Amino acid sequence: MRFSMISAALVAAFVGFGSSIPLVLAAAVAVGADAAQTASWLLAVCLAKAAGSAALSLWTRMPLVLAWSTPGAALVAATEGISLAEAVGAFVVTGLLMAATGVLRPLERLIARIPDGVAAGMLAGVILPFCLRLAGAAADLPALVLPMVAVYAVVRFFGPGFAVLAALAAGLALAFAGGQAVVPAPLPGLPALVFIPPAFDPGAVLGLAVPLYLVTMASQNLPGFATMRAAGFEPPVRLAQLATGGLSALAGLFGGHTISMAAMTAAICLDPEVEPDRSRRWRIGLAYAAVWVGLGLAGPVLIALILALPPALLAAMVALAMLAPLSGALTGAFAAGDQRFAATVTLIVTASGTAVFGIGAAFWGLAAGLAALALDRMAAARARR
Repeated sequence: MRFSMISAALVAAFVGFGSSIPLVLAAAVAVGADAAQTASWLLAVCLAKAAGSAALSLWTRMPLVLAWSTPGAALVAATEGISLAEAVGAFVVTGLLMAATGVLRPLERLIARIPDGVAAGMLAGVILPFCLRLAGAAADLPALVLPMVAVYAVVRFFGPGFAVLAALAAGLALAFAGGQAVVPAPLPGLPALVFIPPAFDPGAVLGLAVPLYLVTMASQNLPGFATMRAAGFEPPVRLAQLATGGLSALAGLFGGHTISMAAMTAAICLDPEVEPDRSRRWRIGLAYAAVWVGLGLAGPVLIALILALPPALLAAMVALAMLAPLSGALTGAFAAGDQRFAATVTLIVTASGTAVFGIGAAFWGLAAGLAALALDRMAAARARR
């Protein structure tokens, strides 16, 4: 295996891990996971990504790599009133829905009919509250947050894909060097998978599982397939849906949230410089999988280091990680003129975080946006008569 493959796999995995691990930890905190369950969560999702990337790359002879759903983690982190068991039930349902999309054509067509603007508005509404915390974090800890923001801005100018990872490294260095974070002693050992019996609550299914399925499909899987096509590979859509869905359902039983196709990290692995011979480029999937196994095993130590940081600094890290996804979601939400009002309604209702009848705001945002779009189209049809 070429050294360029190993280095690209390392870069892709570390960028994916570093850019969103604070958000994954925030999701675990939001549903009440303890230290062992959080380590199991991280291990399960890392192993699922590793197994899927290795198996799909080996089977298809294409560089097919997986990621965890970053928007999905944001959705879980924004959830209120859902227990860990209910969240696990929602993760399992989400995985089954994803797998079913690869088998049932009617479900695939139904998802395709959801307007892009409304789907993007829901995603933007999930992400926006996290980004709004950046200013407050900077006011609380200016000596730590402002230099981290500066590092993010400078690195983003030269290489946007590494900006969040550089900011995370800077924040960690400043916090530990300044004594505002202390390395726990002793450091935790290897993690273990902890089975968490799922609870299938109707409110959690509608308020978390369905929106998690939709944002993962719209913001992860579809761009992931597009990235592969742009690199000259025809993705095995049905097989990938079955694999990511099945592995998501399995990982969910141990706390892991949804996995999906990779987009940004896939672009790193698909670069021709990694392996000029297209027929051999699939092997990067094996190197990528090995790195994720290592990250999963190192999870307890990494979690301990990150959770030792001041809460304001963690909030700032999450906000920086969400800026690029928010920009993409807002662009998608307001791209189509005839969907802008509906997208705005979806964004506002979702961002409110208001749960009704035990069902989360993301579901109500989607419902409100679809209703607004239907009314707009009825009014437009009447005006044409």
